[in-house]
Amino acid sequence: MGFYGDQILPRAIDLLMRGDEFAAVRARVLAGLDGKVLEIGFGSGLNIPHYPAAVTDVLAVDPARVGRALAAKRLAAHPVPVEYIGPDAQMLPVDDRCVDHVLSTWTLCSIPDVNQALAEIRRVLRPGGAFHFVEHGLAPDAKVARMQHRLTPLQRRAAGGCHLNRPVEAQVAGSGLQLTRLDTYYMKGSRALGYTFEGIATKR
Repeated sequence: MGFYGDQILPRAIDLLMRGDEFAAVRARVLAGLDGKVLEIGFGSGLNIPHYPAAVTDVLAVDPARVGRALAAKRLAAHPVPVEYIGPDAQMLPVDDRCVDHVLSTWTLCSIPDVNQALAEIRRVLRPGGAFHFVEHGLAPDAKVARMQHRLTPLQRRAAGGCHLNRPVEAQVAGSGLQLTRLDTYYMKGSRALGYTFEGIATKR
């Protein structure tokens, strides 16, 4: 990953992804979580304050070691039971059908093989379990989409492999999970960065 990806980028993301708009989205996405949750892209723990009391265990996946230090104060204030289990959402080190929910907030964009990660998410979910997600991705507006395609090579270099132009709805639906809720919208700021997919997909 290198020094930039392990030490600098997580701190920058921690600063950029704070704020009331992000907090409101996180609260919606985490609503309804209970039991054992696996969170990919745990990062600096920005989701910690929004975990419902019904969550009994959180399995955290993230490649950046500095995220654990950044998350420590949030964990002290909100004692969610977190266990770090590995760095790679493409190869989750847990058994089949062992978690009640999987959570991803602005993470699928940076995973090299997103389809493999989604296959892993489906594998580890119990029948009836749900994938809760919010991701930015390819906009339906042709002008915005063209800008996303142009900017993605630069974005990947600057932001740890982040793609602006992934068709998130199609990728989640193609994983074998059933989309049961999906809202799409632009967040404030750059439209190229901010087209958002927020939803839940269930394992049947």
